[in-house]
Amino acid sequence: MEPVGANEKAVLETNYGKMVLAFFPDKAPMHCTSFKRLVSAGYYDCTTFHRVIPGFMIQGGDINSKDAIIGNEGTGGPGYSLPAEFNDLHHDKGILSMARSADPNSAGSQFFICLGRERTAHLDGQYTIFGQLVEGMEVLEKIGQVQTGEGDAPIQPVVITKAYMQAN
Repeated sequence: MEPVGANEKAVLETNYGKMVLAFFPDKAPMHCTSFKRLVSAGYYDCTTFHRVIPGFMIQGGDINSKDAIIGNEGTGGPGYSLPAEFNDLHHDKGILSMARSADPNSAGSQFFICLGRERTAHLDGQYTIFGQLVEGMEVLEKIGQVQTGEGDAPIQPVVITKAYMQAN
C-alpha cells in the first residue's frame, strides 16, 4: 500500500452525517498508512462508534462491532499491532488518535476522535495522533452527545455506514 498522499483524506459516512479526516503522515507514517489500508479494504464499513464519553472522545474501529455477540466491542483488531509513533501534537477537539491497550505498541484498528481539550491533555505523548477532523465538526458533536449505557456504549448504535479515501 502506498503511503498517504499529501491531499488524501478519509471520509466516514455515519448515520449521523459525514466526517472528513486529514492525516499527519510526517508525524505518524505507519499509523496513517495502516488506517488508509483498512479504509480502502472496507474494514470500517458497518462498524460502530462503540464507546462515547461526552467531553472526552468517541471511539470506533472495532471489527467485533459488526457481529451479533453482545459485549465484545472494544476487543477486536486487524490481527496486527503497530509500534507507537508518539509525537509533539496535542489531543485537542477533532484530533484523530489510535486507541490501544496498556501496551504502547498495541494499536491496531481502533481509533478515537477527541471532543475537547479539557479531558484529553493526559493523552499527549501516550497515544499516537495521526490526523484530525477537517469537515463534520457538527457530526462529531452530535455523536458526542448520544445517550450511553453500560461501558459508555451508545444506547442506539452509531454506525460508520461507509468509509473511503478521497484525494483533493
